[in-house]
Amino acid sequence: MTREKIVLKIKRQDAPGKPSRWEQFAIPYRPNMNIISCLMEIQKNPVTASGQATTPVVWECSCLEHVCGACSMVINGKARQACSTLVDKLEDGPITLEPLTKFPVIRDLRVDRSRLFENLKRVKAWIPIDGTYPMGPGPRLDQKTTEIRYRLSTCMSCAVCMEVCPQYNERSSFVGPAVLNQVRLMNLHPTGKLNRDERLEAIMGDGGITDCGNAQNCVKACPKHIPLTESIADLGRQATIHGLLGWLMP
Repeated sequence: MTREKIVLKIKRQDAPGKPSRWEQFAIPYRPNMNIISCLMEIQKNPVTASGQATTPVVWECSCLEHVCGACSMVINGKARQACSTLVDKLEDGPITLEPLTKFPVIRDLRVDRSRLFENLKRVKAWIPIDGTYPMGPGPRLDQKTTEIRYRLSTCMSCAVCMEVCPQYNERSSFVGPAVLNQVRLMNLHPTGKLNRDERLEAIMGDGGITDCGNAQNCVKACPKHIPLTESIADLGRQATIHGLLGWLMP
């Protein structure tokens, strides 16, 4: 049986703190549509399935290539990217779209991920360099380290791992799997190692690595298949050694 219509049931909210509501839309079916193309179709003519005019649905996207992570939302109860979720791969029936639940809603499907970005700053998730003059080629990395760093570097900061993490919520200060993964990535860099101790100190405090409950939901849900649990385990070893050395050599 060929689809004639795609029915989307979207959870909407006009502004932070405002009550939410559900609206249903029906759009013409085309093969190979993704969720973003469905939302764009609704944007052209924001009328509900019952014929009531409404405001265009608000969502966030950028690359449309499964790289930026901006279009994360809950689709049919599962956190994932709207750009890479194909309608033809979903079960028949209404498609439900909801915003991520672990971040404040700005409007409709768009959320405020400032907490994630503030935590990335907290752990100094960058490589400090002096770009005021040519410094020549950097140090070479062995093949094994390069391969590990590449896998870790594919993180999109999409927040899917945080959406499924039971320890990451409004009652906890846990920084989340993506942030811990970035600490490992930066600590593996030859120049990044210069700030290794600062990053470890940051994750050894409140909301750091000890707040991880080892549920392992993150590694199962990661759309980039990043070995998040390996990163967390490795950082646990790094933090333990750092703590022992600090105790032995005050």
